[in-house]
Amino acid sequence: MTSATRRDLRGAATTFTYAAGRLLPGRADYTGLSRSWRHDVLAGITVGVVALPLALAFGVTSGLGAGAGLTTAIVAGLVAAVFGGSNVQVSGPTGAMTVVLLPVLASQGAGAVFAISVIAGVLVMAMGVARLGRAVAYIPWPVVAGFTLGIATIIGLQQVPLALDVPKPEGENTALIAARAVLEAGHTTSLLALALVLLVIALMVLLPRIRRTLPASLIAVIVATVLAELVEAPIARIGEIPSSLPAFALPDLSLPVVTSLMGSAVAIAFLAAIESLLSAKVSDGMSDTTKTDPDRELIGQGLANVASGVFGGMPATGAIARTAVNVRAGARTRISSVVHALVLVVVVLVGSELVATIPLAALAGVLIVTAGRMVDRVAIRSIFRTTRSDMIVFTLTALATVTFDLIVAVEVGIAVAAILALRQVARVSGAHPETLPVADGLDTEDEQSLMREHIAVYRIDGALFFGAAQRFLDELTDVADVRVVVLRLSGVRVVDATGANALAEIVTHLQLRGITVLLKGIPPRYLPIMRGAGVLNGLSHERHLFHDLDSALEHARDHVQRVPH
Repeated sequence: MTSATRRDLRGAATTFTYAAGRLLPGRADYTGLSRSWRHDVLAGITVGVVALPLALAFGVTSGLGAGAGLTTAIVAGLVAAVFGGSNVQVSGPTGAMTVVLLPVLASQGAGAVFAISVIAGVLVMAMGVARLGRAVAYIPWPVVAGFTLGIATIIGLQQVPLALDVPKPEGENTALIAARAVLEAGHTTSLLALALVLLVIALMVLLPRIRRTLPASLIAVIVATVLAELVEAPIARIGEIPSSLPAFALPDLSLPVVTSLMGSAVAIAFLAAIESLLSAKVSDGMSDTTKTDPDRELIGQGLANVASGVFGGMPATGAIARTAVNVRAGARTRISSVVHALVLVVVVLVGSELVATIPLAALAGVLIVTAGRMVDRVAIRSIFRTTRSDMIVFTLTALATVTFDLIVAVEVGIAVAAILALRQVARVSGAHPETLPVADGLDTEDEQSLMREHIAVYRIDGALFFGAAQRFLDELTDVADVRVVVLRLSGVRVVDATGANALAEIVTHLQLRGITVLLKGIPPRYLPIMRGAGVLNGLSHERHLFHDLDSALEHARDHVQRVPH
């Protein structure tokens, strides 16, 4: 082995060790814990209290049951806290994930959900290892806002059967299911359930105005449960949940199962990554602790989903609402998220009988308020005050989320945003004719006029890419009676294969018409693609490539004077 090879191997080992150390837990995660542990413990208890009704509600809404929601909050919350890239992120079941899981559960059963959680977790970890954590920055703001509005709408509509205390009607479209539930609702039981929903909503809205630190959702659920017990309301309750910690059970991950679930797993992995990174980004803006490492956050969320799946939980993500409560409660290190999971463990061990009596209508009220708070009205107003393109992207993303599913919505939003952005770039790019400068040494006006008649100068600005290629062809192949065309390319900022091929077609077309083409100022970084597309080979002479405009114009004038037309 040569010394150079040994150096390369040592360098690779050093790089791998650094990357592994950066992406795995370490002592640095708990810097300052000796000073902040009291705040962290108090914040963890606070967010655990807030997370309890949400975990129960999302478990019920997903169709897996309240126990699955609690399991997810405990297992995923603990694993993500230890292995994630944020010091203050709180993870668990979320409304967006329940939206994706409902059709999977309806068509393939609970076992498929557990398997998908494991598969999606592995995919999310792979994203982190591939260092794709910063890719969320490339998702346009109107797409995120439209996506969030659509999710909030679906979560609100999902609560209609629970709020009216009727069995969930058959179907997959949330809006249609909600409409059928309204039509099927009876008078007596529906009014009792609806009264509890309105009570929970009122308490959750009013209590924070009295004191912000009050756990409004928990208090509202407790009050609703007590009232329902006192009047012996004949409405649906959560029912029995596990009174012990979940046992390890590896779901069926055989090749046929993995193959059949891969499409849904990819969608859930994509959603878990986006929602977790967006939540972490929000928490970074709220907290002055160390900023989130996005790649490590993906690894932590991936591990959390794997762990949730093997313990009978549902896929999880970073939760914006719980993370915000955690930060506002004074959390400084990830110990607060660990304590939040331990609080929920205590609920499972000693409070399962009390939890079983909670009315489903009370959880519906909690989620309706949660859905309402997800809607960022300021952001929506800002979008509608910006450009028409942003309004279109926002509206289409929101509609696609409600009409189809979340992944289709993101795909639609990003695709429409990309098309509109390319359209705008193509609009500001183009070939612009320029006036031929007066040349020294030409004494008569007739000579100057001759040059202006037979020499055309075009400046190509912006992007020379597939979106603008046809316009370039139309503009540059329609020149009048000229002998020389000078193309100024120093203003080109982007070139792709289609744009370079279009330029090659222009050169060839003009040359076949007997028009000499001179190219000036091709940026050096684009020479390989120009050469590969045949642009340079299309020139009638290798000397027709220039670095400055004066030399190109001098050559053009000499050509017009020497060659009769």
